[in-house]
Amino acid sequence: MKSINWKQVFPHLIAILVFLIVAVIYCHPALSGDVLQQSDILHWKGMAQDAFNYKELHGHFPLWNTHGFSGMPNYQIELFSHSFLPNFTAILTLWLPKPIAFFFLFCICFYILTQTVRLKPIIGVLASLAFAYATYTPVIVVAGHETKLFAMAYMPALIAGLILLYEGRYAIGMIVTTFFATMEIGANHPQVTYYLLVCIGIMTVAYIIRWVKSAEWKRMAVALSLAILAAAIALGNQAMAIFPTYQYAKYTIRGGSGIDLSSGTPKQIAKKSGLDESYAFQYSLAKAETFELAMPNAFGGYTGNMFDQGSDMYNQAMQLGGQLNGKLPPQQLNQVMQGVLSKYWGGVIPFTSGPIYAGTLIVLLAIIGWVVCPSKHKWWILIATVLTTFMAWGNYFEGFNQFLFDHLPLYNKFRAPSMAMIIPQLLLPLMAGIALQKLFFNKEATDFITKNNKKILYALGGFIALLLLIYIGQDYSLNNPPLKEFLNQPQVGGSGILHTLESARKSMFLSGIGRVVLFSVILLAAIYAYTKKLMKPTVIISLLLVVTMIDLLKVDSMYLNKDQYMEPAVAESTAFQETSADQAILQDKSPHYRVLNLAAGDPFTDASTSYYHRSLGGYHAAKLLIYQNMVAAHMSGQLNQSILDMLDTRYIIVPGQKQGQTAVQKNPGALGAAWFVKHVQPVATTVDALKAIGNFNPTDTAFVLQADSKNAGPAPVYDSTASIQLVSYDNDSIQYKTSAKTAQFAVLSEIYYPAGWNAYIDGKKTDYVQTDYVLRGLAVPAGDHTISFRFEPTVVAASQTAGYISNVIFWISILISIFFCYKKKNKTKESETQNLHK
Repeated sequence: MKSINWKQVFPHLIAILVFLIVAVIYCHPALSGDVLQQSDILHWKGMAQDAFNYKELHGHFPLWNTHGFSGMPNYQIELFSHSFLPNFTAILTLWLPKPIAFFFLFCICFYILTQTVRLKPIIGVLASLAFAYATYTPVIVVAGHETKLFAMAYMPALIAGLILLYEGRYAIGMIVTTFFATMEIGANHPQVTYYLLVCIGIMTVAYIIRWVKSAEWKRMAVALSLAILAAAIALGNQAMAIFPTYQYAKYTIRGGSGIDLSSGTPKQIAKKSGLDESYAFQYSLAKAETFELAMPNAFGGYTGNMFDQGSDMYNQAMQLGGQLNGKLPPQQLNQVMQGVLSKYWGGVIPFTSGPIYAGTLIVLLAIIGWVVCPSKHKWWILIATVLTTFMAWGNYFEGFNQFLFDHLPLYNKFRAPSMAMIIPQLLLPLMAGIALQKLFFNKEATDFITKNNKKILYALGGFIALLLLIYIGQDYSLNNPPLKEFLNQPQVGGSGILHTLESARKSMFLSGIGRVVLFSVILLAAIYAYTKKLMKPTVIISLLLVVTMIDLLKVDSMYLNKDQYMEPAVAESTAFQETSADQAILQDKSPHYRVLNLAAGDPFTDASTSYYHRSLGGYHAAKLLIYQNMVAAHMSGQLNQSILDMLDTRYIIVPGQKQGQTAVQKNPGALGAAWFVKHVQPVATTVDALKAIGNFNPTDTAFVLQADSKNAGPAPVYDSTASIQLVSYDNDSIQYKTSAKTAQFAVLSEIYYPAGWNAYIDGKKTDYVQTDYVLRGLAVPAGDHTISFRFEPTVVAASQTAGYISNVIFWISILISIFFCYKKKNKTKESETQNLHK
């Protein structure tokens, strides 16, 4: 204990305490056990409930999930693995409840970065709180994007580890980098990690340039080698999160498609890798929306944010609604009212849950830092901030982003470009902290400020002038051409409301500029107070911290507040309340049938049905391509009865007679688990197969690819007495009994997924083929046979083994690094002792 320098440790303990206090105050309902009803978590629970039921019965999770999208790998829903690593996340968050844990973890990881770049602890506290409470964090907390939250939280600590390596502090750098790379990858949100890698790449290039200029070849070689080793260990530690997903991705919408469905009719095109551009560039950020970093309500905040009752806009909208009532169908009238009452007028389509507001003061400090503060970090921070902002613009900066989409590795696997703004959220507080350090804790701070006084004024004034220019040139008109044209019709008389709407939007943007002016004055007053020695630097930073947190928390409370918490039982029962329709269906104890829920909006994006039933729909970020294509081609408009039958859709939930009620319709045409067909017809391409199932009799003809026709066996010979029966149905194992006098071809109502499903006839492995585009089929010889299908993905076992090996290497590397840290510390002590004796 005597060796601990408590004078140095105490500020860090205070920092941790501040992080804890702020998180507890902001999220205090969580302490009493209340939870948020997070949409994504509810979707996940709906999809995962089958796996938890299976585990309760068998003691382990299944590999295949039968309750979503008619079947998909369960390890893409509920990840399971064994490890020699403890639950580091729980340790880092002090076992705090969510969402307190999220905000606390954000602060701790960012604080590590601030201390790595040697910022004063009090500045580290301010910058860490700014990163954690930027508005995007509570927005995604409410949405339930927990993997994204963890991935974002670990970003700054991983950068800190790399900086330590690049600065020559190899032992501690190796520990921090390996540990937080493991945590970052383990968070399992590839898109967040991808943007982080872009940022790290820019930072690494900046260091390489510095090493080359100073001819530090050895440092460059050692630092980069250790960084690569740390990355390799981290990848191995999270093998179960990476390699099964990598394999699965090849079969999903993110793996690329050779089918174009934009016209409604499947067309063959050259296969693209990755997502379709129109899908990938959804949720692009309009260029001017970038300034929401400093002006949170300049574009109305979020989709669904409506003008307040009593406002001019609201009163005019009510008057318009009264005039149109009875003249328009209720649904169309509702669309008109939503269009004119919505405050949000940004470019994020189809919707946004809120802006990435970083804090006006933080943005202004970062601008000053870039303009006047010499720092070895500022240029890579600036370049990374600008580049990721360009990426966030998506289709609003089409030429640039189309080039990246076509040439930047893996970039075409992701959608929602606006998410790239997480990097400015990360880097702006860091740059602001560097600026505060230079302005208030520099040995020559007063002279520095005096020398750069004009530059500081020009930086702030220039930013305000830029905002005014945008204000003057901005288009404030309704960005919905059909609605605008409708309202401008003389008989509608909506031109007045359009003018009012434009005035309201101008007012929002101008109010945002006023906010920037106000905080500029506050910042200049703080600088003036320091130069005139009216207040000490610590007092000034403390006041700026308080102002920043009041500002951020006030905006945050629009998106996450105490009214959104509820008791866990209430949250779950509300989301998955068992209806009379569910109860009726659950009376059927047959192991194989599926359910389509037409009472849940889009039945193919609904995960609530999966909670109780084997559903045709579900919710997942990476759907199997063949299933999604089938839905888009044949089920997005009028439902195709033949496809419903071949998917064994025995029950259809429909809206009841009274609002909120549901009813059940039984589909007598559901074909069951398997059947023999009379004919097998080869088709040349998958497009032909997809077209073919649009109009066919699934009990008469099965369509297989020409390339697979050899594995489809000889042409079946009709046998009226032939039968195939389901004997047992388990998530990972299915068994059938067949009896036929002649060779047959069986179609199995199971989704085709060759990366793990193996077929056996009488215990002997046999080939099966993609049938009717989405199903499995196999040739069955004459006689009595047992057919088994087992899900045996080798990638799971191999990944588990790789994980164990990497865990061992991880601990060895940590121990070696600790040894070198200890050795270096002792060497430093010996040197200090010798100097004293001299």
